[in-house]
Amino acid sequence: MSILAPTTSIADAFTSLLIGEIPFRFTAYDGSFAGPDTAEFGLDLRTERGLSYLLTAPGDLGLARAYVMGDLVITGAHPGDPYPALMQVKGSKNGLKFRTPTPTELIAILRTVGIAQLIPPPVPEQEHLPRWRRIVEGMLHSPERDAEVIHHHYDVSNRFYELVLGPSMTYTCACYPTEDATLEEAQFAKYDLVARKLGLEPGHRLLDVGCGWGGMVRHAAREYGVKALGVTLSAEQASWAQNKIKEEGLDDLAEVRHLDYRDVEEGAFDAISSIGLTEHIGVANYPAYFGYLRDKLTPRGRLLNHSITRADNKRTSTGAFIDRYVFPDGELTGSGRIITEIQDAGLEVQHEENLRIHYAKTLAGWNRNLVEHWDECVAEVGEGTARVWGLYMAGSRMGFETNEIQLHQVLAGKTTPDGAGAFPLRPTWTS
Repeated sequence: MSILAPTTSIADAFTSLLIGEIPFRFTAYDGSFAGPDTAEFGLDLRTERGLSYLLTAPGDLGLARAYVMGDLVITGAHPGDPYPALMQVKGSKNGLKFRTPTPTELIAILRTVGIAQLIPPPVPEQEHLPRWRRIVEGMLHSPERDAEVIHHHYDVSNRFYELVLGPSMTYTCACYPTEDATLEEAQFAKYDLVARKLGLEPGHRLLDVGCGWGGMVRHAAREYGVKALGVTLSAEQASWAQNKIKEEGLDDLAEVRHLDYRDVEEGAFDAISSIGLTEHIGVANYPAYFGYLRDKLTPRGRLLNHSITRADNKRTSTGAFIDRYVFPDGELTGSGRIITEIQDAGLEVQHEENLRIHYAKTLAGWNRNLVEHWDECVAEVGEGTARVWGLYMAGSRMGFETNEIQLHQVLAGKTTPDGAGAFPLRPTWTS
């Protein structure tokens, strides 16, 4: 373990604390550099503020803060899609991991950069409260708290989402019928897969909880003649969805309300779809959640739960970047835990499948849209927020491709007291 001289450069300090060989070109504002000059991608630390972020929040959080503020730049990659650079780091021997400096090394570094660098700069405005503070406040997953975090993520700008998500305005995993299908074709196929699994027919009543911009609601009404109600905690989503419903002439069948799913008064739904909501519920709340949905179903009614999962059922942190910048209060678990909770709620699980690869392709499509519309996206929400989205989507794509996270659809039904189930002898949705 080396002891740095007081005159060490930023690049020397950076590489000395890096575990393993540096997989990219690193440059710093003091003119120092390290790593191969032939590297396709690099990290450029441009400001003293960026160094302060790295020193005062070591690890992913400091890197994220400096990157969001533009103090740390990934060279050779577009900020709307840093996926190639992230994959290069992922594929290196040790990735981008740092060890804790010894007291002697820390003193040497501080003599070079100055003690003032240990004063934390203001965090980016895109950062949300840390999880521990929310728990201490006793507000985790209360209706008020859930509304706040949904507002943080989903009420960014409807125009921004139109640019990134495309015409479908669907912010959940698509289902690609073929390798060369477009994103829009894949989102239509996903909604239709859900509809067929739920056995939707004209005259049925559908509840879509966490409905987003109303994609499933409109699909069910338009394609299947279903009376569909969607609820979302995002006022921006509800407003956009209602306007789209009117535009498509679906007022007599479809409705989206700005409402917590726990406040839906109607019952006796033939089918319930939960597409991308379970991630926000909290694992401890699964019994109440699935019990509530069960009670909203008719006898022999069906539930389709579509959610991001982990590759195992172990308790794992979401990480500081995702928790503070993307999905505050978000929590993932494995498909086994979800199936167990659905069964323990008294529903019969009939079918489940993993759409992991489909979500990687979906995210690649969203990243392409962000790159294509970068200038307009930046004008709409600011460069910091656009950077957050580029980094988050590229990193998530990498997670799905490498099987760190998955996407599972679980189909269940309500069995009648005499044992009658909700499903045919063989699945009809696979044909």
